[in-house]
Amino acid sequence: MINWKVILGIAKIHLVTKLKSTVTATLGVTFGIGAYITLVSFMTGLNKMLDDLVLNQTPHIHIYNEIEPSEKQPVALYDDFTGAFNVVHSIKPKQGQLKIHNALPILNYLKENENVKGATPQLRAQIFYLSGSIELGGNLVGVDIMEEVRLSNIRDNIVDGTPEALKNSENGILLGAGLASKMSLSIGDRLQISTVSGDIFPLKIVGIYQSGIAEIDNIQSFANLKTVQRILGEAENFVTDINIKLFDIAEAEPMSYRLEQQFDIKATDINEANAQFETGSNIRNLITYAVSITLLVVAGFGIYNILNMLIYEKMKDIAILKATGFSGNDVQYIFMSQAVIIGFVGGLIGLGIGFVLSLLIDNAPFETEALPTITTYPVNYKLGYYVIGFVFALLSTGVAGYLPSNKAKRIDPVRIIRGT
Repeated sequence: MINWKVILGIAKIHLVTKLKSTVTATLGVTFGIGAYITLVSFMTGLNKMLDDLVLNQTPHIHIYNEIEPSEKQPVALYDDFTGAFNVVHSIKPKQGQLKIHNALPILNYLKENENVKGATPQLRAQIFYLSGSIELGGNLVGVDIMEEVRLSNIRDNIVDGTPEALKNSENGILLGAGLASKMSLSIGDRLQISTVSGDIFPLKIVGIYQSGIAEIDNIQSFANLKTVQRILGEAENFVTDINIKLFDIAEAEPMSYRLEQQFDIKATDINEANAQFETGSNIRNLITYAVSITLLVVAGFGIYNILNMLIYEKMKDIAILKATGFSGNDVQYIFMSQAVIIGFVGGLIGLGIGFVLSLLIDNAPFETEALPTITTYPVNYKLGYYVIGFVFALLSTGVAGYLPSNKAKRIDPVRIIRGT
């Protein structure tokens, strides 16, 4: 019968008497796990930030009317004249309606769908921004601003002003940061916009919006949906886009197909709209986990080498234990216990060091004009990484202790005492 109290007591004495070797082995575990926690927390936090910058601004499903050539071209009208040679010159494409037919019934249908978190209507208008002698082309997007806040990170991208200010202003505009900079405008200023038909409307700036993507910030601004409908002289049901957010993003592709078939509209899912981004994101995640696993493996070899040397330094102790009546299994349990204790203590300290370093990184200032709302470096404090790190510390020290101790239990104590 194994007397664990005696075995653990001897293991404790060995660890204390060889304090230098014990501390060295524990530090090997500590720094390996600490480095893993710090690296994986920072890299996955950075990847998540990059993903959110794009995905939070992209609907899971985007509904609109696609401008495309007519299915039946003019030359097809003469197909009945067999044997004739038909030529049609200078075909002019017909402008299709940008409006989504039955937009309000579609919105009501979506809001009743249990898989839909929210659906927001939008009206996109091509306009000119006028301020003094400056005239810039761009887009004005009519939105339900509070629904956009609920379903996306638009509030985080408002660097000056609030969404509520836009909601409460019938003639307010949330101006793109690039436009505001070029036209030297700020909150409270007024600018005029001109539609493509030449109508001019004055609007008051109630906020500055910066997405971090210069191509968007230099041309795009937001106003209330009703405001843009009034500017274009359209009815309340005039909507050019519907953005959908789902509870499960995996449902985006099949649901977009069903919507196209059901309502005869164009529906683009997030994977189709961001195919290149998804590939880049997968590669970044692959690199992150590959580096993390490599770091753990390297740390494991270091732990093994340290514990291996620690056990071989105690060969005389092994001989004495066997000579006093301890079996080979007892000897193995003693050294396995030492390895697990080192792994347990070193793993806990490593988790603490990793957490502290992650906190330092998380509070380090991160300043960039492209992302003014992000003030510190991103860190992911996912509990799973800490569990993986601690389990690996126990497993690596367990394996590192088992291999040499398994060999040590078979050693003849007489040969060790004789020094042969």
